[in-house]
Amino acid sequence: MVNSLQEKSSKGIIIGILSIMLLIAVIVPVITSPTNKLLGESIYGIRSAFHGLFALLFMITSTIGIYQALHLWRGLEVNIAELEIGSVVNASACFLAIFFGNWLYIPYRSQGGPRSHFLETAPEIHKIFFEFKEFGALFTLPLTVAAAYIICRYTLQLTWNQKLRDIVALLLVLNFFYFLVAFGLGAAITKLKAV
Repeated sequence: MVNSLQEKSSKGIIIGILSIMLLIAVIVPVITSPTNKLLGESIYGIRSAFHGLFALLFMITSTIGIYQALHLWRGLEVNIAELEIGSVVNASACFLAIFFGNWLYIPYRSQGGPRSHFLETAPEIHKIFFEFKEFGALFTLPLTVAAAYIICRYTLQLTWNQKLRDIVALLLVLNFFYFLVAFGLGAAITKLKAV
């Protein structure tokens, strides 16, 4: 009973800290940066900013997830409350990054957009960089949702069931791999021709 109360208390503290950090991360750039410089010249600046924000958050939570995957795989003790919250934040950030990324896909495919430019000048960039990036990035969502579901559903079993720990570790590692591929290719595409 006491352990359960401590776990709930630590979840509340973690959620509170994450909420304050998110609030600071949003408010500081809005207050201190010129909006036109922050968002860029494109009319799709707000979409891009949100996609970048959630991709950055996803990068942070995926990096933490790979660290936790190592602990799970090695059979080391993990803080289950942190693992639960982290997995849900990771899945949420993944969903929002994909949501805003798909919203940016509309101007990417529009007439005169980066897609038509790449197909005319260097079709391999579109085929390899963007198509592979797009479909590779979509793998991250089911991986993060599956990891979050297993972590939240089988919380107590994660402390002793090594097979379950290995499955979650594998999901987190695959998530990290597909995220890195998508993030790297997305950054490259943006540098070659932005929306």
